[in-house]
Amino acid sequence: MSESQSIGLVAGYGAFPLELCQTLKNKGFMVHVAAIQEEASKDIESIADSVTWVSVGQIKKMIKTMQIHDVSDLIFAGKVQKIHLFRNFKPDLLAAKILFQAKDKKDDSLMLGIVAALEKAGITVRSQIEFADDLLASEGHLFGPKPIEQMLKDIKFGFPQAKAIASLDIGQTIVVKDEAVLAVEAIEGTDEAIKRGGALGKSDVTVVKVSKPNQDPRFDVPAMGIGTLETMAASGCTAIGIEAGKTLLIEKYKLADTASRLGISVIGFQAK
Repeated sequence: MSESQSIGLVAGYGAFPLELCQTLKNKGFMVHVAAIQEEASKDIESIADSVTWVSVGQIKKMIKTMQIHDVSDLIFAGKVQKIHLFRNFKPDLLAAKILFQAKDKKDDSLMLGIVAALEKAGITVRSQIEFADDLLASEGHLFGPKPIEQMLKDIKFGFPQAKAIASLDIGQTIVVKDEAVLAVEAIEGTDEAIKRGGALGKSDVTVVKVSKPNQDPRFDVPAMGIGTLETMAASGCTAIGIEAGKTLLIEKYKLADTASRLGISVIGFQAK
């Protein structure tokens, strides 16, 4: 794949689609975006070469958008909450077929069905981190106050617990205090899990976020950004352990100041 050609971007929630779109533009790509109406920021319109707004269930429209712009390579960026499957979800015929043929409603099963439909249409889905490897978290103390011993104990305790739920495709985040699990992420998403765990723990709570054991880099790569830190601060969480080498740091240039201001320790962790 050469620069200066067209590339597609399916934009979901958060700053990552904006950041990745700008990175691709800086590399010389023409970027054509299918923006998810329920999730993506309107700001994408000021960066991309073209933007078509689609609902979660409009897979055929997404494909046609890419074909109109002669796109043969595409990247997914940003979260799309699965809760939309249960709220006014109106799939087109292709999306309905994908749902019907999926072995279950796990994230990976649904995404693999979408990827297969795109590939059948001549569109290759590329890794989310192929053009953003400089955003991956390194190991050790990354931002904010130096972590105290209990934070590190909770991260070490929580890492295999989080990996266990991730391996079942339930979620990728747990909330821990004093080596006890307070909350587990499921369909409600990371922020809601943090809020529940913080409410139970009240203070000095730690968040642990990991990748799936067999993470497909084409979708759902774990990410941490300003919004996560703000939710943590409002919920009484004071530390977060993220999997080094596997977690994207969104708006990385803002994270150090934000973590310091909010008093949140950010630690990159790897299982030994």
